[in-house]
Amino acid sequence: MISHVSIGIHDFDKSYAFYSALMAELGLVLKFKDAAEPWAGWMAADQPRPLFVIGKPFNGEPARYGNGQMVALLAASRATVRRAYEAALAQGGTCEGPPGLRLHYHPNYYGAYFRDPDGNKLCVCCHHPE
Repeated sequence: MISHVSIGIHDFDKSYAFYSALMAELGLVLKFKDAAEPWAGWMAADQPRPLFVIGKPFNGEPARYGNGQMVALLAASRATVRRAYEAALAQGGTCEGPPGLRLHYHPNYYGAYFRDPDGNKLCVCCHHPE
């Protein structure tokens, strides 16, 4: 259903460090990186799509996050959710909800919410029992 998701950033090096740490915890691999553009994209090791892309906006205007917009990334386990959350905070992310069950979604929804250094809201979640 989804080809790619793009996230606008301001400081490529800072954002690249943030997302590289996060994607490593999720087992996603770098597909491309071009600091001159600047942009980078990650994917699952066994699938070419969907891509998760970061970069400065093509129109040259400052990147802005939107209220109500969020990207949720799948984790293979609850432990992976916790590790990804800690990696995000260690790289300058801010907490929007620590790892834990969110029973109002379903009995096995385990997620963590945070913002990247530019304020984009992200979630890492697992839908499997412990």
